[in-house]
Parts: sequence; C-alpha cells; structure tokens
Amino acid sequence: MSDLAAPVIQIAAAVIDDGAGRLLVVRKAGSSWFMLAGGKIEKGELPVDALKRELAEEVGFVADDRSLTPLGSFSAPAANEAGAIVTAELFHFRTAQTAKVSAEIAEALWVTASDATSLPLAPLMVSHVLPLLAARGISSGDCAGG
Repeated sequence: MSDLAAPVIQIAAAVIDDGAGRLLVVRKAGSSWFMLAGGKIEKGELPVDALKRELAEEVGFVADDRSLTPLGSFSAPAANEAGAIVTAELFHFRTAQTAKVSAEIAEALWVTASDATSLPLAPLMVSHVLPLLAARGISSGDCAGG
C-alpha cells in the first residue's frame, strides 16, 4: 500500500435546475457516469469564473455571478480518474436555457432527482449532490437562496 496521498482534482460544478423540478446531468464522451456540468479550475482562476467558462463550453449556458449561488465545497472519489479525489466548489444555477452539448460532453439530460437515481451517477452526485437537493429542495422548484 502506498503512503502517497491521492491526487486531488479541483473543479467548479453547477447544480442546474429548470425551476420545474428537473436537474441537468451530463455524461462525458467515453464515460458511463452522469455528473454535474462543470470542470477543472485553471491556475489563477476563481471557481465562479471557471464554472461560467465550463458552462459555456459544455452546454452553451450563459451565467453571470448573480445567477450562481454558492453551495459549498465537497469531495468524493473521482468518477473518471481512478485513485483521484475530486473537490468541487458547487453552485446552484436556475435556467430555462436549452442545453447544447459540445466540448467533451456526449449527453445532457434533464431529470428529476428520483429519476437520476436510476442512472449511473458519479460518486459526488450520490454522496453529496442528491442529499443536498433533498435538504434544500432545489430540484422541487424551491430556490436555494443566497
């Protein structure tokens, strides 16, 4: 067994809901896991700026600082990089925009939180996002607030 710590991947991701009880989940090309839209934070980049960039690149969403509500920082095993840990700065984003998949995203689905449980979900979704949705009522159409 190695004494080395697992590599940590710093990301910014969005819990995106449509205001009608549905959550947006995405699947990257070559992966079977569904997860939140978002991605790695580049050196010198603020999490909110990384998220705005990733949302535009992955699903074509335009977001501004006022539309992104911080939800906290959460860690879980990385879905697509064995042995790594992902630490995510999560934000809530409500939008009526239509997702247009691009970049490395192969699929984007609007699902209810209960329907999401039938999908192969990334560990962060199972251990943190779905419980957060239930606790805050985000996917039920209630806003998380500031």
